[in-house]
Amino acid sequence: MSATPKTALTIAGSDSGGGAGIQADLRTFFACGVHGMTAITAVTVQNSLGVQGFTEIPVDVVTAQIRAVALDMGVNAAKTGMLASAEIIEAVAKTLDEVRIGRDHDVPFVVDPVAASMHGDPLLRDEALEAIRTQLFPRATLVTPNLDEVRLLTGLAVTDRESQRQAADALLELGPQWVLVKGGHLFDEPECVDLLSDGFQYIELSGRRYETKHTHGSGDTLASAITASLAHELGVPDAVDEGKRFIEHCVADAYPLGEGIGPVSPFWRLSH
Repeated sequence: MSATPKTALTIAGSDSGGGAGIQADLRTFFACGVHGMTAITAVTVQNSLGVQGFTEIPVDVVTAQIRAVALDMGVNAAKTGMLASAEIIEAVAKTLDEVRIGRDHDVPFVVDPVAASMHGDPLLRDEALEAIRTQLFPRATLVTPNLDEVRLLTGLAVTDRESQRQAADALLELGPQWVLVKGGHLFDEPECVDLLSDGFQYIELSGRRYETKHTHGSGDTLASAITASLAHELGVPDAVDEGKRFIEHCVADAYPLGEGIGPVSPFWRLSH
């Protein structure tokens, strides 16, 4: 009989195209050597060209999924993705407290605040953004917004390294233990520079910028890789560094699929 692997829980929406959401989380968990578990919050109708629609899962079903796996199988680390509505966000936050997941407990919790599309368009209503700020961020071990999400959550436009640091400070004021301000959308920078901070340390993580449009699921994959490393009991800086290296390989191996934007690929791990 094999040894039981570490476990990771993703609380997010399903992507019918398989490149982002729950599907990206699960394939990243597998590639990073953890057993993935899910609480599905919404079912989307989407492909490489975009989202055509979605249906929210009833709140009681979302929270029941969390309780079912946490109380029986145990969770070594957890993350969120698309949470769809303020009602779901508030219920998820309360349930995480019940099952002792989050920065004030022993189980690391990563919040990927999926609030903007790849084109920078808002995906959540104002009340849902406020619920992310007040309900999820204070419970988070780490939050991982891109620059469009930073703007929606804080009102700050990040245009350079100095404003990236200001954004990290503004996000930390909302209560998370650590923030990772992703710099992939600073297109004037020759490299992708992410900034990790807990208010005392400001750690810049540089990575190569690849010339590809196929980046679907990159944010989900990065957050999932970090979550997997936290499940393996790495500290936050080391887990983020591992996640950064993982997503660099995934972007380098991204592939076209369909008529639009293809996904980043964790398949590189199979050859290593």
